[in-house]
Amino acid sequence: MNIRLFSSSLKTGAAAMFRPATDNESPLSKAIRWVKTNRLGRGGIAAHHRCDKATQEVTGYLIPSLVNAGERQLAIDLARWEASVQRADGSFAAIYSVPYTFDTAQVARGFLAVLDDVPELEPHLRRACDYVERQIDPSGKVQTPSLDEWRLADGAVLSDYCNLYVLPPLLEAGRTLCEPKYVRAVERSLNYFTEKRDLTEFKPESATFSHMFGYMMEALVDLGEWSLAEKGLAQAARVQQPDGSIPAYPGATWICSTGIAQLAIAWLKAGVVAPALRAVAYLESIQHPSGGFYGSYGPGAIYFPAEEISWGVKFFIDAQLLIANRVPARTMQ
Repeated sequence: MNIRLFSSSLKTGAAAMFRPATDNESPLSKAIRWVKTNRLGRGGIAAHHRCDKATQEVTGYLIPSLVNAGERQLAIDLARWEASVQRADGSFAAIYSVPYTFDTAQVARGFLAVLDDVPELEPHLRRACDYVERQIDPSGKVQTPSLDEWRLADGAVLSDYCNLYVLPPLLEAGRTLCEPKYVRAVERSLNYFTEKRDLTEFKPESATFSHMFGYMMEALVDLGEWSLAEKGLAQAARVQQPDGSIPAYPGATWICSTGIAQLAIAWLKAGVVAPALRAVAYLESIQHPSGGFYGSYGPGAIYFPAEEISWGVKFFIDAQLLIANRVPARTMQ
């Protein structure tokens, strides 16, 4: 999610990240190998393949992906690492140590995924969710201490509509922990978002490019807002290319690999299979031997065009698992 370039945090020996795939290795296996290769010691997952800093956000929402992929012990180890770096106020920080509501909610996803295995994580989950709940103001708007790391290379600031993705883990936590204040905060915030007339518009601008739009569409599906999700996904389908790629936004000359994976996930969860399969096939065609993906490709690409970003791998894993498991439509809430 965080888009500042980490030029001061380059790994040594980065070329080793590009070792070739083994014979007959599946795209899913390659992606999981990427995650393991880019774990920093006993800590979290690197933000990208040239970075020596772990991302608490992506490590957090990779945990349920790893559980679903059968990598439960790794998922548990990462969740325990997350607990060790949680701040006193319950929050989790972006790369440069600023706490973000969005990032904190994504770590909550990770705690929820392994809570049955590691029940001692419950206090950490509650503190994280308490922090998120406090950031949802009376109007339902999701506040955050800073948006400095949401600025793109072209100067645009990412749309806060992506904070819809904060709500599903808070709702799940409310139900799991029998904590009504979390559920009430989600209801208040969802009402705030759904009153926005442009919420489902795939705009021709970088602030809501496919990565952001993908967060929004998957969240709407997960929250049961089917008609709104279908409106937005239909717009993405209209600009999908014959090879399965999707412009970063309507009229863009570049693509975001992560956004394509996210839109595939939303389509699959909504039971719209054909464009999702085309999108995932396209991603398989551009997957690097390392198992990763650059953030963006094509003329004018501005989103990590030379870095294999960890969140791109996370969403590719999720899309692969949904296809493999053939999850029935509208059963993912």
